[in-house]
Amino acid sequence: MPVIGPLTGTMFCKLRAASAMMRSTPPGAPAGMTGDFSFVVIDGVSVEVYTAAADGPDRRPLVVLHEGLGCVALWRDLPDRLAAATGRKVIAYSRHGYGQSSPFTAPLTPRYMHDQALGVLPKLLQHLDLSQTILLGHSDGASIALIHAAGNAAITGLILEAPHVFVEDISIRGIARARHLFDHTDLHQKLARYHRDPAGSFFGWNDIWLDPGFRDWDITDVLPQISCPVLAIQGRDDEYGSLAQIDAIGAAVTGPFEQLIMADCGHSPHRDQEAQTVQAMLAFLHDLP
Repeated sequence: MPVIGPLTGTMFCKLRAASAMMRSTPPGAPAGMTGDFSFVVIDGVSVEVYTAAADGPDRRPLVVLHEGLGCVALWRDLPDRLAAATGRKVIAYSRHGYGQSSPFTAPLTPRYMHDQALGVLPKLLQHLDLSQTILLGHSDGASIALIHAAGNAAITGLILEAPHVFVEDISIRGIARARHLFDHTDLHQKLARYHRDPAGSFFGWNDIWLDPGFRDWDITDVLPQISCPVLAIQGRDDEYGSLAQIDAIGAAVTGPFEQLIMADCGHSPHRDQEAQTVQAMLAFLHDLP
């Protein structure tokens, strides 16, 4: 019996310290992110989660999925702004290998977006007790959102920024340029502001996209199964994809489809044309439950 008291107290102190550490603001997060940072464990992987809550009517939450080199902190204050403007809870998370989530322990495969969409995301939503939701995805995150939403009535709306549904030559050229930048500029140091393992985050994404086996990746077959409202946003100067991606989505989905195509806009519309992009997102969300 004398052993139990000290051991229990020690365990409590460790758990309290771990909880405080998990809820601290991660590196690179801007001051505008005033919500709750936490972690959940899915299949042995620690997943960084950010929740921006809002005092408003009970509306369906919005879950945001980052790009190939993104993470929670790189959304900056967009989740908070959307939460404040819509009254919706907005949840962002960093996938395995990104942000403050567990670093990669093995190379990605050509099915990595399917693995995220059909394996990890359903478990995360269940853990967070989210049923009907709206998804906002950027680049790889948009592709994951499309795969997850196919035939899934629990997804009641999709916002897609710079989505990919097949591999284009422009994508490969852009990703090859990113490899050059990583090797010859301070890109590694910039990524280190946001990712626990910046080299692992970069090469996890870069290696699979430049793998010849990835050239046949194509998710256009799932698009006819998507019947919820869709807003697709694309920059005309996107260095990683063309308007052919948006055309393919608009021609195949079976629900209401809107698109916003912007000049002077690259791969990140919410940064390159912030005001117009956020306005379109808010107008789209206004009409959803």
